[in-house]
Amino acid sequence: MKVLLSLFLLIINCSVLSKLQCRVCNCFQYPFSFVFLLPIRMQSFFDTHKYLLEHLGTPVRRELMNEINWEHRLIGIKGARGVGKTTFLLDFAKSHFGYDKSCLYVNLNNLYFTERSIISFADEFRKKGGKTLILDQVYKYPEWSKELRYCYDNFQELKIVFSGSAVMRLVDQNPDLKDCVHAYRLDGFSFREHLNLATKNKFKPYSLSEILNNHHEISKEITSKVRPLAYFNDYLEHGYYPFFLEKRNYLENVIKNINLILEIDISYLEQIELKYLPKLRKLLYSIAKSAPLQPNVSRLSQEIETSRATVMNYLNYLKNGRLINMLYEDSESTKKPSKIYIQNPNVYNSVTHGDVSQENMNKTFFLNQVAYQNEVNVSKKSDFRVNGNLEFFVGDDKMAKKGLTEHQYLAHYMMEVGEGNQIPLWLFGFLY
Repeated sequence: MKVLLSLFLLIINCSVLSKLQCRVCNCFQYPFSFVFLLPIRMQSFFDTHKYLLEHLGTPVRRELMNEINWEHRLIGIKGARGVGKTTFLLDFAKSHFGYDKSCLYVNLNNLYFTERSIISFADEFRKKGGKTLILDQVYKYPEWSKELRYCYDNFQELKIVFSGSAVMRLVDQNPDLKDCVHAYRLDGFSFREHLNLATKNKFKPYSLSEILNNHHEISKEITSKVRPLAYFNDYLEHGYYPFFLEKRNYLENVIKNINLILEIDISYLEQIELKYLPKLRKLLYSIAKSAPLQPNVSRLSQEIETSRATVMNYLNYLKNGRLINMLYEDSESTKKPSKIYIQNPNVYNSVTHGDVSQENMNKTFFLNQVAYQNEVNVSKKSDFRVNGNLEFFVGDDKMAKKGLTEHQYLAHYMMEVGEGNQIPLWLFGFLY
């Protein structure tokens, strides 16, 4: 009899699981029979949440954790694939809530959400005492922005923190969230974070102004505890992505990561047909071989056998995917960039198989670290112009002998402690 009853309930659930469309936001809800499965399903997510927290390794507390205003009810965290968004979300859950069931982490890659709406799940969660719902990989869920807006407007006591690809444009492409979401960006490890991990120190970040005005004292304090230059080249090769902690081939992992960005993040969100992926790959490789380069769009279009307009679109896709940096003479515009760099030293090193000059690697490092919180442009007077009026050279003693004027600075590669307007290059890795 029990077997027959179980079979009957299974048939009932399977036969009536067709979705019903909500008249409010056009999302999908589910008929009453689905409730037979809900208690079991919700508990399974709590079990997964607990398991992930128990096995969470967070060797470095990311600086972004201190910058986010966690009082907001809808928080979006963007970041390139591989920079540690999932670990960051779990660290937030564990450090703020422990194992309290008022917080729940859910990965929307779960096939369960092909038949369950975010609204329905969030509604049940809050009715059972939930206060903070963490949604990972939200961009792969259809109509995610509309459903998050519905939750924001109707579930006043519920906070939602979600993550998404760097390719996402939360406001530009999603007007539903324009006046309610607070967006942040998570980047890979800074040199400071890498150094803290490698040496078990707890060095704090500094603003650009603090470094420019007090770099001598700051670098003396740091070098009294550790030799940063002993770790600098290691960081350039394998320190930006947190997965260097895993016992796998790091460079191969970076290449795999790049391909996932191209094949999934960019292709899916920008709706590029897979048959065009070889052109996108070829463009990235061509840039890496010549970076930093002043782009010749006509030449690039001939190399990858496509139109100039398509090349410009592809460049923007690579930029949004955090694979390249494009610099302009003034504020960013729709015109072609004045110079293109690979986005971070690890991608540069992986794509070129290490065939990169130290000078170009140093400039890539400087741009990657400084541009996180500052505006960087090309300059006719130096290598980079920062925040409109600060001129930076990235070099060595040869540049120092030429003399530096006011508002000109030298980021010196092999310097431990600086003097005057000569600042150790590694110290710009302490900006976040």
